[in-house]
Amino acid sequence: MTHDTHAGPARPGPRRPGPQAAFRRWRSRRPFWGGLLLTLGGAEILLTMKASLKVVVHVGMQGVAGYLLPALMVLCGLLILFNPAQRLFYSLTGILLTLGTWITSNLGGFFLGLLLGATGCCLAFGWLPDQEPRRVRRQRRRQERAARKQKATPGTEPV
Repeated sequence: MTHDTHAGPARPGPRRPGPQAAFRRWRSRRPFWGGLLLTLGGAEILLTMKASLKVVVHVGMQGVAGYLLPALMVLCGLLILFNPAQRLFYSLTGILLTLGTWITSNLGGFFLGLLLGATGCCLAFGWLPDQEPRRVRRQRRRQERAARKQKATPGTEPV
């Protein structure tokens, strides 16, 4: 009584690049995760600054620096995302700002914002833009292994 409405396997037709493919291409050309983590760390610290006074552990230099440093962290994270050519400067500035929030903003947003910011800065600093994709490297290594294997077995002709 039940009918299978599945029409069969999808045909491999011409693929139209959609928004997901465009975002993936955009993300691959920049230190995306580093910038995102730094931005999230700064946002988390800003949110903990708005916590009630019962939750606040340490206010720091009474206000301005407590809001200024995490706001600059968010700015550095966004600049890493949208201007990856200057990622080294923004990541170094970001780590200094992140470490400064230890003193000025509830112990760096109760450690969570501090850890997010520091991890993001490290990822952004270590990102290599000219590195070839992993799939290509894996494929090249397999080909090299196969070539060595062919050389190791005498009397066989490479195909």
